[in-house]
Amino acid sequence: KRLKKEYLAVTLKGKDGAKGIDELCSTPIGEALDWVGTVEGFADRQVAMKGVLAELEKRLSFLDEVGLGYLALDRASGTLSGGEIQRVRLATQLGAGLAGVLYVLDEPSVGLHPLDNERLIQALQRLRDSGNTVVVVEHDEAMVKAADQVVEIGPAAGKHGGELVAQGTPAEIAKLDTPTGCWLRRGVPTVNSRKRKSAFKLTIKGPRENNLKGEDVTIPLGQLVGVTGPSGSGKSTLVDRVLRRALARKFHRAKDEPGKHEGIEGLEYLEKVVIVDQSPLGKSPRSNPATYTGAFDLVRDLFSQLPLSRQRGYKAGRFSFNVKGGRCEKCQGGGSIRIDMHFLPDVWIECEACQGHRYNRETLDVRYRGKSVADILEMTIEEGREFFGAVPRLSVIMNTLFDVGLGYVRLGQAANTLSGGEAQRVKLACELSKSAPGHTLYLLDEPTTGLHYQDVQVLLEALLKLRDAGHSLVVVEHNLDVISVCDHIIDLGPTGGVGGGNIVATGTPAEVRKSEKSLTGQALRDFTT
Repeated sequence: KRLKKEYLAVTLKGKDGAKGIDELCSTPIGEALDWVGTVEGFADRQVAMKGVLAELEKRLSFLDEVGLGYLALDRASGTLSGGEIQRVRLATQLGAGLAGVLYVLDEPSVGLHPLDNERLIQALQRLRDSGNTVVVVEHDEAMVKAADQVVEIGPAAGKHGGELVAQGTPAEIAKLDTPTGCWLRRGVPTVNSRKRKSAFKLTIKGPRENNLKGEDVTIPLGQLVGVTGPSGSGKSTLVDRVLRRALARKFHRAKDEPGKHEGIEGLEYLEKVVIVDQSPLGKSPRSNPATYTGAFDLVRDLFSQLPLSRQRGYKAGRFSFNVKGGRCEKCQGGGSIRIDMHFLPDVWIECEACQGHRYNRETLDVRYRGKSVADILEMTIEEGREFFGAVPRLSVIMNTLFDVGLGYVRLGQAANTLSGGEAQRVKLACELSKSAPGHTLYLLDEPTTGLHYQDVQVLLEALLKLRDAGHSLVVVEHNLDVISVCDHIIDLGPTGGVGGGNIVATGTPAEVRKSEKSLTGQALRDFTT
């Protein structure tokens, strides 16, 4: 508990009884805010305590206002998502009362339920109204519509992007034939009302981890199942800490202890479990989309079969940048060299020996259709798709990477430069390119992170393709475009923190939309109005 017992013994009395500093810090921000407002001051210290309590209440209210009411005050910063960290910083700025400041935010809505997002928008508007300028990189429809000015870059990604396509108010952009313009003026969306039959189901018995209340959770197999609910309602606890860890222990012999639950029924219907999360593709920057998907193994085999390779006796290993032989030994196949700056961040400089090509001159002499192996790694996935169109196995991998919206990413792009959403889609493409035997369950955590509406539609096609092949998918998601097409929804809530962890509604999106208790139902009603 970090503090000495003498200090832990000091308590303040509020509406739910007395709390010490350790108990208060382990309380979710929303609850702490309610409690602080009811604290009774000491008679001889009323004036001093009044000022401190008012300041504490104000700071807690800023955190609650940006949608962080479900977080405990003592939550380690290293466990926060990128969106949560941004919102903590935003809360500190709300309390600073500054004017004339330029704020730049990168997708602050990541991980937020649509209704929590409204509060975030109001917080940003407060910053604007205080005389500041707020620039937000965002794909969220509500955020874009609330903007005073929209700057659209495009028209597509990679080499087809980088242009100023349009600028104006949301209403002005909606009149234009640009990707964002078409998205803003689309008709009223519909939600899936068709009940898809399922012969088998998976049942999580009595989950009680964190705020989960122990209700059995039924997941119909052979369907696209969305797990929804406000931030902090227990979605990640249910899918990640309970379901994923239990399945990883069963199928992959993982050592992580699953969250509290009584058991899982229906595992006999699964032959494989694939976890498609946002963790990096590999611990080394040498990992990249080409190596992760196995495409580079096929490229190396292809180069080893070329006439010059046979003449010189080059095998597939010659074209690896991870082993001696064909790689540049000065940078050991990295293409760049790390300079240790001691007390400053490391600096990477291009290797002078190979000019960043990773390989020695003899290896680069071997060319396929005029391209060396280094040239292949510099290609975008879209270029690779065209280049390897006549190579069946490579063509399948390139097409699946392209189909999940990664056409702009370079084949040799270091894994540590990919966003969490990009890494997740590389993993998804890797699975799509395989012919998975038997019934596979896919677990995905917010796969739409960082995606424009057009890319979301492409991703949905990929997910539905897996479902139609007879597999099951469980997706934790806030994006209403995805939620509205799910076959089945499990909505947790009704709020976050202690007020969450209950199953509020289940069924098709059309059925959940009718639920008066469900915040997701309310969001779906607004979405289709």
